[in-house]
Order: sequence, then structure tokens, then C-alpha cells
Amino acid sequence: MNNKIYHIIAIVTAAIWGTTFISSKVLLQEGLSPAMIMTLRFAMAYVCMLPFMRRGEIFCSNLKDELLMAILGISGGSLYFLFENTALVYTLASNVAIIIAATPLLTTLAIHLISRQEQVDKRMYLYSSLSLLGVALVVFNGEFILKLNPLGDILTLGASVMWVIYSIVVLYLQGRYAPLMITRKVFFYGVLTLIPYFCFVEPFELSTATLFKPVVAGNLLFLGILASLICYWTWNMVIEKLGAVHATNYLYINPIVAMITARIVLNEQITPLAIAGTILILSGVYLAERGKQKSRKIASATSEQA
Repeated sequence: MNNKIYHIIAIVTAAIWGTTFISSKVLLQEGLSPAMIMTLRFAMAYVCMLPFMRRGEIFCSNLKDELLMAILGISGGSLYFLFENTALVYTLASNVAIIIAATPLLTTLAIHLISRQEQVDKRMYLYSSLSLLGVALVVFNGEFILKLNPLGDILTLGASVMWVIYSIVVLYLQGRYAPLMITRKVFFYGVLTLIPYFCFVEPFELSTATLFKPVVAGNLLFLGILASLICYWTWNMVIEKLGAVHATNYLYINPIVAMITARIVLNEQITPLAIAGTILILSGVYLAERGKQKSRKIASATSEQA
């Protein structure tokens, strides 16, 4: 498959994830807790994947890889969502959005310092910072309110670090296991590691009447099938083909899509400042990808000369 297709897949996946905020907000208004939402969407996705499980894909080939799969379920599932959603209780949504938006920058730094599987152009830091500035403008959307809350902001940073860990571990496991198997493991361990939370922190109490309300069932299907099953699978595939640094860079698109969705669904205002932020985000993503293409051409030319 042409690499351009994977870029399109990355953009579409990031865009779909950008709409999940609205869907989750609707479910919260219907009485579901963040942990319930995450558990139901992951459990639904896992069950839907079982018919496609091939013989020999129940466990990994060794205990170390199985433990790494569990880390994926924790970092990309249970802890990520618990950190992010709990942070909203203690700090402003704008703080959470800004810190989470730093994930691509943190991923670039982590890849550069820890993993040798990808070469990182130093200009990526500049392009990533440009997009991060754009995210700030989009999130604030003309209302500059920033109140620091140590607990909430640390929890949010924790969520961002969890996703960086997820990206690094996926890099290690890619090529050893199919993206579909990795995705299924993420859902399984994501749900499994939330059981202690429901036992000791928040009992799982959800009535059948609430679960089968059209607005609840519809949003859960969207989050479980499209945003979880399909998008986690495509994202793991994109990381394998494009690398964690450049794949994660497309996550800057999330706030743009969230802003547009909020305008359509919730009738929230879009200010000129938010439009300027959108331009900065898209410019940063474009420059990062163009820089990567130039680096490939130079490397190819150098290889041919040698």
C-alpha cells in the first residue's frame, strides 16, 4: 500500500478521535462515569474482534511480549483515560487540552532519547511547537483563562506520558505481531486492569434502561466500534508504517475537529483567534511532513552516491 494512503488513514483516525469528546460529553450527561464509558467501549470492541482471532493468537510467543501487551492496555487504555478524565475534576478543560496536545512533542523527544528505531530531525521540535501554539489558540478560542492546579495538571501530564509509553511499546512490538492482534490485546488488558478500580473506588452501577436508551446506545456504538475497534487498529498500523513520531504529529488535528464538531452539535462559537490557531496547527503538521520527505530524498541520494 502506498505510504500516502497511511497518511490519509492517520488524518482520518485523528479526526474521528477529535469527535469523541462530544460523544463522551453526551454520555456523561446521561449519567455514565468516565471509567464506565471507557470500559464499555473497550469491552464492545474486544468482543467484536473475537471472531477474527486466528489460531495461535491467544497469547504472545513469550512472557515478556505478553507483559508488554499488558503495558499497552494500561498506557493506552485504563490509566490514560483515568488520568485524563479525573484531571477534569481538578483543573480546567483548557489546561487538560493544552497539556494533552503536548503529546506529539513529548513523543518526538522520547523517540530521540530512548528509541533508535527512528531518526528524528531536530526541526521536528520547531514544527511541533508551532502546532502546539496553534492548539493553544484553538483551545482558548478567544477566552484566555489559565488557572494552574498542581494535582489536575500532573494527572493530565501523566495521561500524556502514558500515550508516549504506548507509542514506544508499539514501536517495539511492530513486525513481531499483527496490528489487529496488538489492538485486541490493548482492549483486553485495558478492561482487565480497570477491575480493581471498580472494586475499590467506584462500583460499576448502570441500569439496563439507561444502557438501551437510543442516545446512550448510539454513542457507545460510535465509541466502541468506530473510535476504538477501527481507530486503534488503524492507528497501530499507521505507527508501524510511518513511525511513532510522524504518526503522533497528526494528533494535532484533534482540537480542530473537536472545535468544528462543537460548533455543529453544541453551537459553540468559533473566533478569529481559533481560526488563526487552526492555520498554525496545519502549517506545523505540513512542514513536519515536508521535512521528512526532504530527509528521505537526501538519504536516498547519499545512498546512491555511496
